Amino acid sequence: MPPAVADKVALAGFRRILGDDAVLVDRGATAPYLVDQRRLYEGKALAVLRPSTVEQVSQLLAFCHGTRIGVVPQGGNTGYCGGATPDDSGLQVVLSLGRMDRVRSIDPVNYSMVAEAGCILANLQQAALQVDRYFPLSLGSEGSCQIGGNLSTNAGGLNVVRYGMARDQLLGLEVVLADGRVLSTLGELRKDNTGYDLKSLFVGAEGTLGVISAASLKLAPRPRAQATAFVAVRNVAAAVDLLNLLRETSGDRVSSFELIPNIAIELTTRHIAGVVQPLAGEYAWCVLCELTSSRAADDLDAMLESALSDAMDGGLLEDAALAQNERQRAAFWRLRESIPAAQRLEGPSLKHDVALPIGALPRFVAQASEWIAAHFPQAVLVAYGHVGDGNLHFNVNARRGADPVAFVASADALRHHVHDLVNSLGGSISAEHGIGRLKVDELERYAPALELELMRSIKSALDPNGIMNPGKVLKAI
Repeated sequence: MPPAVADKVALAGFRRILGDDAVLVDRGATAPYLVDQRRLYEGKALAVLRPSTVEQVSQLLAFCHGTRIGVVPQGGNTGYCGGATPDDSGLQVVLSLGRMDRVRSIDPVNYSMVAEAGCILANLQQAALQVDRYFPLSLGSEGSCQIGGNLSTNAGGLNVVRYGMARDQLLGLEVVLADGRVLSTLGELRKDNTGYDLKSLFVGAEGTLGVISAASLKLAPRPRAQATAFVAVRNVAAAVDLLNLLRETSGDRVSSFELIPNIAIELTTRHIAGVVQPLAGEYAWCVLCELTSSRAADDLDAMLESALSDAMDGGLLEDAALAQNERQRAAFWRLRESIPAAQRLEGPSLKHDVALPIGALPRFVAQASEWIAAHFPQAVLVAYGHVGDGNLHFNVNARRGADPVAFVASADALRHHVHDLVNSLGGSISAEHGIGRLKVDELERYAPALELELMRSIKSALDPNGIMNPGKVLKAI
């Protein structure tokens, strides 16, 4: 069948399943779905499909499985590795889950909710609060990212040190397999040892094994007390020591512990309106830390102040500011969450999302910083992130006046050195952003041969025709 005829047949099939209004083909309508968040990748698509029910997703995948049409699942399109962007062949379809946005049920007694994949993360947080519960997954993009994408990439975010990754918030999944069959493990049990834990296969798989259509999620007690501080630490080792001190003295109430270098403060105060310097002086390294408790009677401010006083006496701290009200707390967090936007406004940036054992962070930062200073004088290091769980966004910006083309051309050499060092220290080349298209070669470079073999076997078993998000995570089969 000639390509043009095949395309018409495919589009007729999609419209038969979804109706005309949910099959987008016009360039103006499809454009937002065809470029990734960082604008590293821009593709083409036969169509953008917008189902509103799991039955429609099932029919679409069965159709695509039979016609060998590649399917690129997409949530809020906030990823950093190109995992939700089609290639430039124009032969794939984007499957946008945004219309599947219902909270099917919420059970405050069981501390659980069942939500469809297209639910925006911030809306799920609000739904939990309405029944006096808390959904702890929190990301900078929570106003637009969707829970299906969060689970498909095993998103991390700001509360991992206390509550864990997206995987840790999960009780069960509803997944549409490549051939259209629907696997439902939506039970809301916390204990269930009946065979293989199939749902875990799809968390972090980035849509390469099936399409997450709904999830059963854990809720937590609503925080009723909190204390937040912006602290200047002597160095990265002192930050690690402070984390340990806070966990021990607070009864493990640390919910967030973010490392912020002075350069990040400079960039945010320069580029982002309303961001202010939290401390009177300039310090090489700072930490934004927060304690939370579900007990309103807990005096976390006193607890945090006492711990910081001990840390000051021990030589770990150089200065500290405790948030006196919600406005000041919000100002601290605005600075932290504005770092990515400030980096973009400053110029080209080479990003590395890495994780290490927490005790290895000081050594990694020292060795990598020294190497970058010696080999990339055109670069300035912006290393920040969730040091409470060992995850650093080890980013490198071009210095003002540097040749942007030459700077970007150095990406491979820089990435390989950073990742080699991470690997040598027992770390991971992808902490919370996934593999997508960006790190397919890097995964093959670092993953043990047996792990790759098993991943390919699972992919072949669940997606024998190779239609699910081709070329992401693993090279296309």
